[in-house]
Amino acid sequence: MSVQERSDRKSGIMKRSRRDVLRRGSVLAGSALAGAVLPESAHAAGEADKNLPPNIPEWMKSPGADVGSELYGTPSLFEKKVVRNVPKDLKQYTSASCRTPLQDLDGIITPNGLFYERHHGGIPTIDPAEHRLLIHGLVERPLILTMDDVRRFPSQSRIHFIECSGNPAYDAIYGKTASDLVGLVSCAEWTGVPLKTVLEEAGLKPQAKWVIAEGADAAALTRSIPIEKCLDDAMLVYSQNGERLRPAQGYPLRVLLPGFEGNMNVKWLRRLHATDEPAYSREETSKYTDSMPDGKARQFTFYMEAKSIITRPSGTHKIEKGFNEITGIAWSGHGRIVGVEVSVDEGRSWAPAQLQAPVLTRALTRFRFPWYWDGEPAVIMSRATDESGYVQPTFAELTKVRGLNSFYHNNAILPWRVATSGEVSNANVKA
Repeated sequence: MSVQERSDRKSGIMKRSRRDVLRRGSVLAGSALAGAVLPESAHAAGEADKNLPPNIPEWMKSPGADVGSELYGTPSLFEKKVVRNVPKDLKQYTSASCRTPLQDLDGIITPNGLFYERHHGGIPTIDPAEHRLLIHGLVERPLILTMDDVRRFPSQSRIHFIECSGNPAYDAIYGKTASDLVGLVSCAEWTGVPLKTVLEEAGLKPQAKWVIAEGADAAALTRSIPIEKCLDDAMLVYSQNGERLRPAQGYPLRVLLPGFEGNMNVKWLRRLHATDEPAYSREETSKYTDSMPDGKARQFTFYMEAKSIITRPSGTHKIEKGFNEITGIAWSGHGRIVGVEVSVDEGRSWAPAQLQAPVLTRALTRFRFPWYWDGEPAVIMSRATDESGYVQPTFAELTKVRGLNSFYHNNAILPWRVATSGEVSNANVKA
């Protein structure tokens, strides 16, 4: 046995073919089923087991609900615990957030009802018939557009993530679940019009270097967007995952800036002001700047760096000895994810995970990794690499450069501890 083979076996990273994994899985499944359908145990089962084989379950004995029983479909009542995570200590509910339950989701698309939220002045109720978008400043033809006007422009649909830049804060790496840690990220298919198209209709003047976006909420949230982004992949969106934006996501119109920090994707958009300099608003001076160890601050950092997290198994989950699939999500504001590595020995060795198609630019990417857990204590983690070549750092590597005074743009590796009982917890919390 080679040194590498001994290292792989010790770390629990088993290099097996797809056929080996499937064969092992079918054996495990067959053993489980064999124990579940023994006639003796079934006939001896109590009332609670009456729906188990070989009995006919109750839901087969009468017709189910009518098709029209729900005008807007809802999840199964057995999934009622899969809801957004609202921190219990929130006091200012008009300036607050709630998180996506990442550990309960599959794939890369976040359902609209589970998309994370962040508000600075509450959620306004806006009549789209009375809403207007003003485009003015350094343009040849100032415009006031109705929502019907906006929808007349050629549209497109694209899949992108949005992430709050404080996801998590540097002093908030001790949450119990994946949602507690990085639940302020979600991904959707967005439909709308390229911002470039609308600005070309207004006719940008050569002096225009920034566009100031303002929301119609009580906070009048305002952010400055560099003109290069406006003319690249920025969008004005009015639909999310095939339906109109929900009020909490900016209905009837919001900005989408793929890869930029969430706060810049201004919701309830009412004004675009073309200027030759940024606005230096509250949300880009006293907030959403990065305090550095030397006392200076990084401003206009914009991009969300490459990041990943294992979502299953993750905090509060419990696993069984034997085969377990490690899965999670990775993303980067700088483009596509080109690789995710997984370690099951606290970072001493790494092996490549499989990326699930499609792998899209500035979108969540699902990764999967087969793992045979031997029942011994383990620490599992993932690290992402994006197409720019950037590799997700450890927390120690990140804070060596950024220090601990910053609040925003923490993209460090997040480890999970697996105890001998199979219980999974945050490895940043010392046992």
